[in-house]
Amino acid sequence: MTATDRSIDLIKAAAQAAADKLAHDIIAYDVSNVLSITDAFLLASAPNDRQVKAIVDEIEEQLQEQLGAKPVRREGERDGRWVLLDYVDIVVHIQHSEERVFYALERLWKDCPEIELPKDAVATRGKGAEYAAARAAEGDGDFS
Repeated sequence: MTATDRSIDLIKAAAQAAADKLAHDIIAYDVSNVLSITDAFLLASAPNDRQVKAIVDEIEEQLQEQLGAKPVRREGERDGRWVLLDYVDIVVHIQHSEERVFYALERLWKDCPEIELPKDAVATRGKGAEYAAARAAEGDGDFS
């Protein structure tokens, strides 16, 4: 079993929306062969809580506008450190960069096939590490 066309459309639209709001390290996995509850996961991160929330808002707006999709569940919004948007067909994880490193969801899903994403989303790979290195070079160890 592979992710449905609808799931792929949702993932690509969400990835583009995240890239438009300068998310880092956007990646998507087809988890349909290992999970029965959803077809795909989208992972993205941002260096601060405000940007996490902006990315989440943009994804919700674009999926509603483009595909008429609304999340059935939204979790973690109050803290802004890790927001989960559940669209049933897909689940979107937007994490603060520190949570992204700590929880390392990529390790859990690395054996699942990656879903091809728009160029803008692929171009975000490695940006989180670049940002952290720049902040460290400035002597600012606080990434919040």
